[in-house]
Amino acid sequence: MDVHLDTLQPKYADELAALQKIALPTLDDSGHLKREHFLKHCELFPEGNFVALADGKVVGLGSGFLVNFDFADSHHTFLDMIAHGYYTNHNPNGEWYYGADISVHPEYRGLGIGGLLYKARKSIIKKLNRRGLVAGGLIPGFANHKHLMSAKEYVDKVIRGDLHDSTLSFQLRHGFRVEGLLRDYIPDEPSDNWSTLIVWRNPEYVPTVFKSKRTRRAQEEQRPAAGV
Repeated sequence: MDVHLDTLQPKYADELAALQKIALPTLDDSGHLKREHFLKHCELFPEGNFVALADGKVVGLGSGFLVNFDFADSHHTFLDMIAHGYYTNHNPNGEWYYGADISVHPEYRGLGIGGLLYKARKSIIKKLNRRGLVAGGLIPGFANHKHLMSAKEYVDKVIRGDLHDSTLSFQLRHGFRVEGLLRDYIPDEPSDNWSTLIVWRNPEYVPTVFKSKRTRRAQEEQRPAAGV
């Protein structure tokens, strides 16, 4: 089986829209990305959105956009952050990559496709010298335990390794840390709309000082004239 990644292109829009319902069946349809959304993503940030192909068939997606994320006021909802699917909150100068969606067709899971998608995201973050990736993460396994414990207790147990969650455990293995919980983040009834706030920090990030034209002009005016 030939599995490889490609950056987002309009020709993949219809297959990606179909994949949403197959890969994310418990998600309310308002949270599913549609053809028109993917076409908009192609305009905004195609180099930061990745399509997984298996023998030419679309089987996975890793998508996102750049933002300036405020960790001091981190609560948000999925639909508001992704501008109801259009990703128009994308800021080309944003310091963080917001991971909007990562999904793999159920018949193609266990083949390392999710890992390839995370690797591609990390690569573009490093290439663009951004601080890292932040996202809201589903906790599908919570549905089987919510009658016994709170979402926080469940997440803590998964972090300690006492429980396994198909999504969160995978994210932890790929270097993500849980930095909070997001209540009513996404319309997902089995998990009571809970999600984790996960963060991966770019170990190669180099702080950059951006100087305005006014600042540069002022500094040049303060320099001594040649020969003084």
